Amino acid sequence: MTSAATIIQPTNVEVHFDTADIIVSKTNLKGKITYANTAFCTVSGYSLPELIGAPHSLIRHPDMPRAVFKLLWDTIQDGHEVFAYVKNLAKSGAYYWVFAHVTPSYGRDRKMIGFHSNRRVPARRIVDDIIVPLYAEVLREEARHRNGKDALAAGFRHLTDFVHSKKRTYEELVFSL
Repeated sequence: MTSAATIIQPTNVEVHFDTADIIVSKTNLKGKITYANTAFCTVSGYSLPELIGAPHSLIRHPDMPRAVFKLLWDTIQDGHEVFAYVKNLAKSGAYYWVFAHVTPSYGRDRKMIGFHSNRRVPARRIVDDIIVPLYAEVLREEARHRNGKDALAAGFRHLTDFVHSKKRTYEELVFSL
């Protein structure tokens, strides 16, 4: 497992994967990886032993606003599925974009036990024309605040204001793009 202290330096290199590939992972309730498929290992550049037990945030790219992850976590912890465009960080420092579908996982007793994520190749036009500029705006809003809690709140407000300006729910907006 890669140490939490290991800092990956992002590069400007993009990793692409085949549209037929589905990157799959499962985590426990705390976001620690419990399963990763071969596509995840290949695209991220991590071996399965490095991923198992690691926090899923291991692949969090610094270009991703914290507000997007707040929306994602709030939704799945409430027991709902969520779809999101995410820029991930590979072990090499390269990045890759995914269209993620994240769902809660339940045990036999119907209690939530973790989360399951399937990621596909996103539509490039949507990423380039809508998501990249939107996430850059949200990041700028987060950066305007020194206090982490205030930064997250401001970024989240900016993100939800954008969604509301389109007169749609988040899910409706994602699928209308």
